[in-house]
Amino acid sequence: MAEAIDYQYIGTRPIRPDGIEKVTGRAKFGADEMLPGMLVGKVLRSPYAHAKIRSIDTSKAETIPGVFAVITGRDFPERAPGRGRGGFSENIIAATKALYHGHAIAAVAAANHAAADAALEAINVDYEVLQTVTDPVAAMADDAPILNEKQFTRSPNGPSSEPSNIAAHTITADRGDIEQGFRDADVVVERTFKTPMVHQGYIEPHACTANYTETGKATVWCCTQGHFGVRSQTAGILGMDLHDLKVVASEIGGGFGGKTIIYLEPLALKLSQISHRPVRMVMSREDVFRATGPASGSVNTIKIGAKKDGTITAMSAKLIYEAGAYPGSPVGAGSMCVFAPYEVENVRIEGFDVTVNRPKVAAYRAPGAPQSMYASESVLDEIAMKINMDPLEFRLKNAADEGTQSTYGPKFQAIGLKECIRKAMDHPNYKVPLGKDEGRGIAVGFWFNGGNQSSAEVHITDDGHVLVVEGSPDIGGSRASMALMAAEALGVPYDHIRVNVADTDSTGYCATTGGSRTTFATGLAVINACENAIVELKKRAAAAMDLDVDQVEWANGTASPKPGVNVEANPLSLAELARDAARTGGPISGRASLTAQGPGPAFSVNMSDVHVDRETGRVTVKSFTSIQDAGKAIHPDYVEGQMQGGAAQGIGWALNEEYIYDESGVLENPGFLDYRIPVASDLPMLDTEIVEVPNPNHPYGVRGCGETPIVAPLAAVGNAVSRALDLRLTELPMSPPKVLEALSNGAS
Repeated sequence: MAEAIDYQYIGTRPIRPDGIEKVTGRAKFGADEMLPGMLVGKVLRSPYAHAKIRSIDTSKAETIPGVFAVITGRDFPERAPGRGRGGFSENIIAATKALYHGHAIAAVAAANHAAADAALEAINVDYEVLQTVTDPVAAMADDAPILNEKQFTRSPNGPSSEPSNIAAHTITADRGDIEQGFRDADVVVERTFKTPMVHQGYIEPHACTANYTETGKATVWCCTQGHFGVRSQTAGILGMDLHDLKVVASEIGGGFGGKTIIYLEPLALKLSQISHRPVRMVMSREDVFRATGPASGSVNTIKIGAKKDGTITAMSAKLIYEAGAYPGSPVGAGSMCVFAPYEVENVRIEGFDVTVNRPKVAAYRAPGAPQSMYASESVLDEIAMKINMDPLEFRLKNAADEGTQSTYGPKFQAIGLKECIRKAMDHPNYKVPLGKDEGRGIAVGFWFNGGNQSSAEVHITDDGHVLVVEGSPDIGGSRASMALMAAEALGVPYDHIRVNVADTDSTGYCATTGGSRTTFATGLAVINACENAIVELKKRAAAAMDLDVDQVEWANGTASPKPGVNVEANPLSLAELARDAARTGGPISGRASLTAQGPGPAFSVNMSDVHVDRETGRVTVKSFTSIQDAGKAIHPDYVEGQMQGGAAQGIGWALNEEYIYDESGVLENPGFLDYRIPVASDLPMLDTEIVEVPNPNHPYGVRGCGETPIVAPLAAVGNAVSRALDLRLTELPMSPPKVLEALSNGAS
């Protein structure tokens, strides 16, 4: 078992390779690329949430001195239906209809900001303003204004007969006898919970620089979680061949899933093509809020039945998620996660993907799971109270384990949920006495984690150092993890490893850094590349020792004759083999490309103590504890950092954060002054405890650890507030006005 192995480098806490460049300001981020003759690119956005575009007159803008290019949706004729599935290309720039406040209508490239601003003001757009719908339940009504007359509901029974804002109706689980399960229960609780649309809140706005040359080839520099995805998405919209477009990923100032798709890149590239100059585009903070993908708002109804002894008899969920202006909410992932931690015979999960006049949603750490599990974990907490059972004991009694048939399909292999629950039960924070108007909330989190495609190369330098080349942007310390795994596999010191995140022309394909896949999948490619290099190193050593390859072993960075091989030969270190590479066969490298199979699902347990001021409605988080199964923490500092970061974001989601729209669909709080994310003074010390139940499908036991930390905080804080008030609150955020309203109304 992996946990019994005494690793030399895995599990240590070295300084991250990119740290010095970032703290000294030398690292280049999205807006830092400078090219000769570069133009300023800017976007004209719709002032309306729903409007037909009757006409666009750009003639005045084109005559302004210093303006080199003006584009609209008609400049993208290459957009084919197959390449624009789900309205993806329409989201980049509207063609016939604006579907949300801030939707891109036109773009300009000019010599300076003043000329660009003047050009935007000179563009005349004739709109026919339409009725808006920003609430997903209202959008599902028969008389709701339809966003897309060509959209019909996809469902298990086939498409709808009439156009609908319901893009999809899905059934993720329907097993057992759900009605009999509820009849068998001693306690049944059914509630509907609302969560708001929220933003990832990354500190760096979207930015890119594009250079389209006369040869038909182009380069894009951008801040992204996946530059191979940028290449395919941008090339699809522009009708380019992939080999004509190179994408270079800059360092990234936060993404959390929000930088997995594109917004500016096709616009900048088209402007560059027309102007014959490089073009840089940088979003304002207001543009980021209005026109990039936030997390879905949701309206989720959960019904759970249990016996007095705590046995869950049935669980059902009806999940309604906002997709924004175009289909594609994470309701599918929310459905997979909602009941995943529990073993239950009777279960039904249905989901609705609903389009509304808001920006098309994007991923946000475990996309879909925080919303659905806030609802399910809140109902579980209420049941525990009704049957007078400790909330952790209740969850432990029903917890999924190795061999459990998950509610979304596969049987679990080794998982650490029960270990996490037991750690929580024994944690000192669970035993601290509570004071007046204080409550303690418990919640379980889950994310299934991802695999997908990755590539890596390992090159041995002449002096015996190691260069790892891969294509996964580093958003959470993955360079350090890759270096640690390479050091462990090769048996060489960590500080002898360099990791390079290469552009799309310089390394093999890597899927986007997201879904907690990178350390698992790209790490697996790095390990396999190292093993490939070791095969070559052993071959070189065998020739030097006059042995067969199978008579040579590799350990601690050295090739030696295997025990029992009767030969007098000195061991050869990696440095010695590298030094002689030129005369023994040439450069020594290893390569691997794969589709990683068997990502290990990850579970967490969060607990939070809060104090509620009944006069002001303010909730103060007194303590927060995050316990999570990481499989094996390659670099524990960064695992703990992921756990703390997810907790901070989840606390903000629970207590303060929300998109606020007026009746016409205009976002009223597009900035950090009015959209309030937590600051240090809002948070207690965020305690962490790593559980390690190795993933059997990875040589070092890795599970992804980046998504799960944000799943449980919503319910942990929400349950704590409800217990402190002895009132069940069902709508986030639990901000002072909503707490006071609940106290006034007696809640529900």
